[in-house]
Amino acid sequence: MVPGTFTISCTDGPARLGTLHTAHGCIQTPVFMPVGTQASVKSLSPQDLTGIGAQIILGNTYHLYLRPGHELVDQLGGLHAFSSWDRPILTDSGGYQVFSLSALRRLTPEGVEFRSHIDGSKHWFTPQRVMDIQAGLGSDIMMVLDECVSYDANWEYTRDSVQLTTAWAQDSLQGYPPGRGNQLVFGIVQGGFFPDLRTRSAEEITALPFSGFAVGGLSVGEPKEVMLDILAHTAPLLPADKPRYLMGVGTPLDLLDGVAQGIDMFDCVLPTRNARNGTLYTSQGKINIKRREYRADDSPLDPQCNCYTCTTFSRAYLRHLYTARELLAYRLNTLHNLAFYLNLMRRVREAISAGTFAQLHREIQQIFGESQNVKGV
Repeated sequence: MVPGTFTISCTDGPARLGTLHTAHGCIQTPVFMPVGTQASVKSLSPQDLTGIGAQIILGNTYHLYLRPGHELVDQLGGLHAFSSWDRPILTDSGGYQVFSLSALRRLTPEGVEFRSHIDGSKHWFTPQRVMDIQAGLGSDIMMVLDECVSYDANWEYTRDSVQLTTAWAQDSLQGYPPGRGNQLVFGIVQGGFFPDLRTRSAEEITALPFSGFAVGGLSVGEPKEVMLDILAHTAPLLPADKPRYLMGVGTPLDLLDGVAQGIDMFDCVLPTRNARNGTLYTSQGKINIKRREYRADDSPLDPQCNCYTCTTFSRAYLRHLYTARELLAYRLNTLHNLAFYLNLMRRVREAISAGTFAQLHREIQQIFGESQNVKGV
């Protein structure tokens, strides 16, 4: 099948069961994509990731451009060969990193000038430059350069940002039109927290011939209800026959809230970052493995999970590793959290196929709703 082909095989309300074809294999959606910022999902090997069912991982253009450099990655065969990962890879454009480093950057209509967070050196990203970097990285899905605005950005600034994001999207396609090579290009809808600007951005971006469309600029400090309102407004504006990607979101409940709006693809650092901080996701909710109550608990972390962590070690041992700052703690915690997320998305796909997604959604709301605290905190 031609890379970029996207087929919907089943729906359950707005929730969709789909298949996206890429040069390195098919992706069954809805899908959660573990974040491997620097061509590595922290503490895990490619074998670990395939073992828990990861279909696709992310790399970050900004970080890989700075270190080790896209020219070197290209010279060594691209990200797949460089990292020994033979399944699909998506690279984001670095737009969010530029946004988060606002004190170190300067925006112009042509692109963005920024200073490296590593050594302070000055660099210049244009839409075309970002695409060229991702071409060198050899990812399966490339994201265009966009501007992500903060929650407190006013309407006038956000309007100008939408105009800039559209212009950059158009520039991105100049050298990478549809059909060039096997790398897919996704456009990004922005518009901050103004429904009229979200509508405008969606109209302008979806008029361009991208292989998929992302909703960007959410989970940047806004209240959860605001995020959900903007998502509910924006998702229906995206083409039904192309994959829809919600960038940088989020919790287990966020994923199902997104699926309920017709979103197909998700990524977030939350499961891996929380794992390194001792917060673990289970079928009974979140737990903080640092708590003293787990000191002599010989039960598995999650009796309903069949990952290596849960089938091999006790909560007491996991707590010991974490409090002793043993490196194994980070690997076992990360392995479990990602297994939980990937198993949750498998259950989502099964529920859509069976027509029971609403029931699963309610179950996850009860377990991971905003009123649910981390157990033991």
